Amino acid sequence: MNKPISSLMEKHVTTVDVDDTIDRIEELLDSHKLSCVPVVDSKGNCFGVISSPDIVHFHAIHKNLRTKRAWELCTHKIIEVSPDIAVKEASELMVKNKIHHIVIVDNGIIRGIVSSVDIVEEYLLKQNA
Repeated sequence: MNKPISSLMEKHVTTVDVDDTIDRIEELLDSHKLSCVPVVDSKGNCFGVISSPDIVHFHAIHKNLRTKRAWELCTHKIIEVSPDIAVKEASELMVKNKIHHIVIVDNGIIRGIVSSVDIVEEYLLKQNA
């Protein structure tokens, strides 16, 4: 698990804009079969992350969620790491912060995303090798 996190990351990251509606975000999650999307500002900087549980949670609390925008709903406490951080170190950050996704950023640009499932899959493949 000492290889770089970039070896596991999904390089084709679907993002949403801070002003995208919840309807748009739900459509993207559904059509791309995603469990989360990074929320970016007008300069492409990662502002936060919206996950499926975030949307479920807000649906339970707010009856008129459709008027909400991405910036109002996203988790702002995101963990960004460089592509060369070790998988083990990234995994430890995820466990410590109780998060399921980690955003890979290089020079301020989102390069990829890794989920806890990606890491478990890597671990299982290594165990079966």
